Amino acid sequence: MDLLILQVNEPWQWPPETSAFLHEFLTNKSNKESDLIEAAGFAGETVAINDQLCEDLLALAADPSRSDELRGIAAISLGPVLEECEMSEWGDPYDDPPISEDTFEKVKDSLHRLYQDSTVPKEVRRRALEASVRAEADWHPAAIQAAYASGDREWMLTAVFAMRFVPGFDSEILKALKNPDPEIHVEAVLGAGNKQVEGSWPHIRALLTDRKTSKDLLFAAIEAAGHIGGEEAVELLYGFRRSKKKDISEAADEALTYANLGDGDEDDEDEDDEDEDDSPF
Repeated sequence: MDLLILQVNEPWQWPPETSAFLHEFLTNKSNKESDLIEAAGFAGETVAINDQLCEDLLALAADPSRSDELRGIAAISLGPVLEECEMSEWGDPYDDPPISEDTFEKVKDSLHRLYQDSTVPKEVRRRALEASVRAEADWHPAAIQAAYASGDREWMLTAVFAMRFVPGFDSEILKALKNPDPEIHVEAVLGAGNKQVEGSWPHIRALLTDRKTSKDLLFAAIEAAGHIGGEEAVELLYGFRRSKKKDISEAADEALTYANLGDGDEDDEDEDDEDEDDSPF
């Protein structure tokens, strides 16, 4: 087995031995840095992650001999499993988390320590915070507030990303919607949707109807519309679902699922006219 198998297949198509392969790969110090970065990203997929891979990722994130990029990828790759554990329950035969409760707590504590350690490179500390906010902790609000108030563009980007997962930052998200930085703008749109921030819909609607909206912003606005819902949002999403551009159509379909309006809920006349493309893009 090699990385190519994981590169060319979707995660749900990966072979059963993927987790063991990634463990061996991540702990082999002779592997190239670029390959380790890719493998660390793969290890975070929920179909692969387990207690051992969590240990491997934490070891890489904490290793000062490794590059900032590899350490950061190792840290952020732990985010999805934290979020899955938050939404699941240990012992549930139908929804048992992929890692043990002890490992879950260890990951949370380790990411907190990385974030707190001022000798750790900024890139690694940022990614540790971005991963950590996927599971609730009482230190998150203060950390986000400090990052947002720092005036540092990269820390501000991390803060707005984190606001998507931590409540209490609606006013900051609304302010960030006006930020000229394109990446911060995208994260603000996603946060406004995920937190259903009151007063954000006019801005998101404007992005959905403006042909000059960048692709990144458009996809963020489509996702946000699915979370916000409402008659107008749903109508726009149905228009995007009829787009001849597959990536736009699929994004709109996923957003309609968020709004509990998946396939089969659209008016019959819209479903019958498969060739009609009345989306703004």
